[in-house]
Amino acid sequence: MVESQFINIRRQLHQIPELGFEEFKTQEFLLTFIKNLPQQNIEIATWKTGLFVKVIGSTPSKIIGYRADIDGLPMEEETNLPYKSQHEGKMHGCGHDFHMSIALGVLSYFASNQPKETILFIFQPAEEGPGGAKPMLESTFFNENRPSMMIALHIAPEYPVGTVATKTGLLFANTSELFIDLEGKGGHAAYPHTANDMVVAASHFVTQLQTIVARNIDPLDSAVVTIGKITGGTKQNIIAERARVEGTIRTLSLESMAKIKKRIKALVNGIELGFDCKLSIDFGSNYCQVYNDETITNSFMEFVQKNYPRTTLIECREAMTGEDFGYFLEQIPGFMFWLGVNSEYGLHSNHLNPNEEAIPFAINLIVEYLQTV
Repeated sequence: MVESQFINIRRQLHQIPELGFEEFKTQEFLLTFIKNLPQQNIEIATWKTGLFVKVIGSTPSKIIGYRADIDGLPMEEETNLPYKSQHEGKMHGCGHDFHMSIALGVLSYFASNQPKETILFIFQPAEEGPGGAKPMLESTFFNENRPSMMIALHIAPEYPVGTVATKTGLLFANTSELFIDLEGKGGHAAYPHTANDMVVAASHFVTQLQTIVARNIDPLDSAVVTIGKITGGTKQNIIAERARVEGTIRTLSLESMAKIKKRIKALVNGIELGFDCKLSIDFGSNYCQVYNDETITNSFMEFVQKNYPRTTLIECREAMTGEDFGYFLEQIPGFMFWLGVNSEYGLHSNHLNPNEEAIPFAINLIVEYLQTV
């Protein structure tokens, strides 16, 4: 296997990031590459903008699922790399270009070296939203070729290359989007008493949101309510008739998620009364927690310790990160792990620049592991 090939593939994919369910170029790129592999043991099925690729085992007793997400983020890249994004306002700022390249490397090996067990490669769209895992999980092809275990990885900028980090049980949080639209009465800036200012109402609402975790969630539990975007108004001397607040909710328990949503609804009612306006709530996409199976995860960690003694294996803490891979693990035992890529900038940064040496490392690790399962 030529290691530089998959680094080059990563660079090509990095230039064509696409948003959820818009990954048409990405799907075409993947299909072109996969169709040039030996085809005698491969079955390919498209699903919306994603792909299923089944590598039929020589003497299979089960199906192993390996998932790679394929979408990018709506952000302008600022890396100045020679292979930076060619799509304005879009970037692979979460490492899905790495995930795809690694999956293609593993797939290439098994296309030429038939595995004992059948492996189902899942190239999943829309992980960053609105969520591709759940509908893909419910698709006919998936259920006709349902794996008995699932595996995935996610790059981790904070860890050096050659690091694998994971844990049994809860790895990633439950997440929910949050969109609040406020509607009042606009007017002239010189006559505030004749209007209902939605910029002021939105400001009060955001401040009140910050009391939820501090005063409604058990201090021994963990939760986050973050507002990442506020929009409102049209001009400096016009009182805003409308405003919009966008954010995210993350919790380590379903109970806390339900409690936070209930409290948000109560605050919305209070803002409506206090500012004589109308608010609407949309909780958008909801992702369930990523929960690693204890037996399978421990087996993977033992494999890494035994076969990769120079690899740094970390039993990490759970993170407030969200990942719709949790829907696969909700129904099928398996695990996700962090792959160290040693970047100065973190996930979702428009300066993210992961170390590409992690790609051949991960390909070799996963190929060897899958042959032991």
